[in-house]
Amino acid sequence: MKTATRVEEKLRKIREHQDKNGYPVHVIPLAEALGLNVYFVDWDDSMSGKIERDGERAGPSGYAIYVNKNHHPNRRRFTIAHEIAHFVLHQEEIGDGVFDDAMYRSGLPQRAEFEANRLAADILMPWHLLNQAMATPDYTVASLADHFQVSKSAMSIRLGVPYETVG
Repeated sequence: MKTATRVEEKLRKIREHQDKNGYPVHVIPLAEALGLNVYFVDWDDSMSGKIERDGERAGPSGYAIYVNKNHHPNRRRFTIAHEIAHFVLHQEEIGDGVFDDAMYRSGLPQRAEFEANRLAADILMPWHLLNQAMATPDYTVASLADHFQVSKSAMSIRLGVPYETVG
């Protein structure tokens, strides 16, 4: 199967999961639907997550995601989405594993990290669900962040609203 076809299939699964479950997007069941097992590990604060081939702990895809259990739940959700994004977009570049530090930097090119961050935002805060949530008259950046279980900073970036204006 060609790489583009595999990416399209994975993106279709993400959209189906979002449409079926609404918001907040449940990232662990999404990872599992993509054949990825997710594990929470005790790391220092400098490490956020990794995705790697793992013969013992991997899901059907052959890969497992590891996430820093000491980070805030919203941060863990973004980390899982970020690692899913690497699996979707950069599976051939993952090799035996990709470690992401607290700034979501890895050994992959900066372009790959930018793409993974953008897809992670699309996974957690898809526009079709954001538009539904913003149809309510009293929404705020803070209320949207709570509903989507992301940080106010992430939501303000997604909406293109300066973070300083977030209440």
